[in-house]
Amino acid sequence: MMGWQPVVLWSDAAFWLILGLTGMLIWRTRASARDAWGRLFSMPAGAAATVVLLAFLAVAMLDSMHFHARLPGVPVRYDVTVRSVLDVILQPLVAVPEKTYSAPLASRLFTRIQTTDAHGLPVREFAMLNIVRLHPARPDLPVRAALRSVLTGMMVFLAGWWLFGRTGKQPVSALFAMLAATAVLVSAVVFCVQVVGHLHVLGTDKVGQDVLYEALKSIRTDLLFGLLATLLTLPLGVAFGMTSGYFGGWLDDLIQYVYTVMNSIPDILLIAAVVLLMQGYIETHAARFDTAAARADIRLLLLCLILGVTSWTGLCRVLRAETLKLRELDYVHAARAFGVSHARVLIRHILPNLGHLILITLVMDFSGLVLTEAVLTYLGLGVDASMASWGNMINAAELELARDPVVWWPLAGAFCLMFALVLSANIFADSVQIAFDPLGRRA
Repeated sequence: MMGWQPVVLWSDAAFWLILGLTGMLIWRTRASARDAWGRLFSMPAGAAATVVLLAFLAVAMLDSMHFHARLPGVPVRYDVTVRSVLDVILQPLVAVPEKTYSAPLASRLFTRIQTTDAHGLPVREFAMLNIVRLHPARPDLPVRAALRSVLTGMMVFLAGWWLFGRTGKQPVSALFAMLAATAVLVSAVVFCVQVVGHLHVLGTDKVGQDVLYEALKSIRTDLLFGLLATLLTLPLGVAFGMTSGYFGGWLDDLIQYVYTVMNSIPDILLIAAVVLLMQGYIETHAARFDTAAARADIRLLLLCLILGVTSWTGLCRVLRAETLKLRELDYVHAARAFGVSHARVLIRHILPNLGHLILITLVMDFSGLVLTEAVLTYLGLGVDASMASWGNMINAAELELARDPVVWWPLAGAFCLMFALVLSANIFADSVQIAFDPLGRRA
C-alpha cells in the first residue's frame, strides 16, 4: 500500500498540458527555428532571463504534483488535505510555527506578547522564536551562511566557465550572463538551506507562517495564471485576426465591430460578474468541490478563462494588419490562381509567416497578466483567499504597512519574487522579438 494517493487538479492537468504542447511545438520546429533560438541564447540578457524563468518553472512543476498523504496507523485512509511535492521539500519552513510577526533572520518576535518569567510572573516581552528555542544556532549563522553561499556560487560559475567556455558555441558575454544568473540562484538556495531550520529567512506573518514559504507557493499560481490566460487568447486571436485580414469585406467589418465592442466593456465588470456567478455555483453545488483546494482551483481556471476571452483583441489586431499585407504577396496570389483552397492558403502560407508575431505577442502579454492577478486579488476579484498568491500577500500587507513600526517583509517578499518574474519575462520578450522578428533582425 502506497503512503500517498495521487491527485490531479484541473489546474495541474492544464499546466502539464501547456508544458507538453510547448515542448512538442519546440521539438517539431527545432530545425526551422534553430537559428532564431541560437540568436536568443547568444544575447546576454536573453540567456540570463531564460535561466531565471526556468527556475520559476521548476518550482511551479514541483508544486503541480499533488497527492493525499496516508494517515498514520490507518492503512486504507488518506488525509483530505491536498499536498504537493513542493510542500514536502519546504516542510522545514512550516515545521515550527510562530505566534505572530518576526522580522527576517530575527531570533525574537517583532511584537511583545504575554509570557511568564522565571518566577512565574506575567510579563510582556519580545519572546524568543519557537524555531530558535528548538534548534539553537550560533549568532553569526547568517554571516557564515552568506559567505558559504557566495563561495558556492563562485565555484559554480568557475566550473561552468571551465566546462562550456572552451567550446566556443556561445558568445563570451552570453555565457557570462547565463553562468552569473545560475550562480546567483545557487547562492540564494544554498543560503536558505543553511538558515532554514534555525531562522526564518523572510520572517513570519501575523499568524506566524513563514513568508518565504508563502512567496514560493505563490509562484505556481501566478505562473499558471499568466500562462493559461495567455494561451486562451491564442485560438480566438489567431482565428479572427487571420479571417479578418484575409477575407476583408463585410466579414472584416463584423470582426472589427466585435473586438471594438469587447474593448468598450470594462474588464473589471466582466470579471466581477463571473466571480459572483462562480461563487453562487460553488455554494449551490458544494458536493462537487469536496476540498478547499478544488474550490480554489476551479476559481483560478474560470478567472483565466474570462481573461483569455476578453484579452484576444490585441493579438487579433496585430495579426489582421500583418495578414492584410501577406495576402497581397505574389506566392499567395499564385496559390489562389492554382485553385488552392482558402483554408489551405491560410494554414500553409499565412499562418507560418505569423508565427513570430504570435510568439512575441504572447510572451509580452504574459508579464502583464501576472501583474493583473495581483491587482485583481488586491481588489477581491482574483484567486481564492485560501490559495497562495502574491496578490493575496499584497492584500494582507495593506494593514501591516499602517502599523507602527511597519511590518514590511511580507510585501517585500511578494514584491521581490514578482519583480524578478515580470522583469525576466519582459527581458525574455524583448530578446524573443529581436531573435524571431525578421524585420527586427534586419534593422
